[in-house]
Amino acid sequence: MTAALYAARANLEPLVITGNELGGQIATTTEVENFPCFPNGLTGPELYDHMQRQAERFGARMEIDEVVQVDFTRRPFQLNTHSQVFEARAVIVATGATPRKLEVPGEKEFTGRGVSYCATCDGFFFRGKEIMVVGGGDSALQEGLFLTKFGRRVQIVHRRDSLRAGPALQERARKNDKVGFLWDTVVEAIEGDGAVESVRLKNIKTGQVRREPISGVFIYIGHTPNTWLYQGQLEMDEEGYLIVTPQLHTSIPGVFAAGEVHDKRFRQAIVSAGYGCMAAMEAEKYLAQLE
Repeated sequence: MTAALYAARANLEPLVITGNELGGQIATTTEVENFPCFPNGLTGPELYDHMQRQAERFGARMEIDEVVQVDFTRRPFQLNTHSQVFEARAVIVATGATPRKLEVPGEKEFTGRGVSYCATCDGFFFRGKEIMVVGGGDSALQEGLFLTKFGRRVQIVHRRDSLRAGPALQERARKNDKVGFLWDTVVEAIEGDGAVESVRLKNIKTGQVRREPISGVFIYIGHTPNTWLYQGQLEMDEEGYLIVTPQLHTSIPGVFAAGEVHDKRFRQAIVSAGYGCMAAMEAEKYLAQLE
């Protein structure tokens, strides 16, 4: 949205193809408290809505569709969606990242029936129930704290004996009476009959295996960049993140990247917004040179 805003204000007539998850990861975040200019905080969907309306105010157009194929070998570039074919002289890739899966028995079978990757979407369904959150980073603790509004108890399962989350989040979690921690522990299987009923856990130091009765399992163990569309066309690292210059140029002139398609270090909304600004400014310079 920031890229669209800057491109629109530069009279570049930007078109935003939204994908099938409007707002991306930020739209699944319950409380955004560290985005500048919002001293009282706001929800992820509210932030996305503000940014979209601001971009549209200056002429950015939104197309609710998903790009399924790109051709960066031709000029203008060609982007195929489910229903249309678009051509563009410059492209800003901002397709973000997707939550990683545990890849354990029961995870796929019980997705939507007790297994979730979005507390905002599904927390309401676990009122008064036992909830488990898998992960040790900021997202795990943020969503775990949100889930305490619904669940009787929230257990944080982490494969290490210390958390990766920021100090402020750790302090909030430790002070919350509803939050508990299971250290040095991994999920081996998710079990149930029609819905999640228990989780099989293993302590990686002692080897002890046990079952824990649980109703909801929320998984936050990292992300995979959404870059499969560009394989064989844009240069990537071994993890699939796009390789860009400091000015956010990809390996093809006229194609730029912004956000978690290339940023695997910071993963913050304000950082991605900054990258969107940079990418749009560079796109404007590129198009001016073409003219």
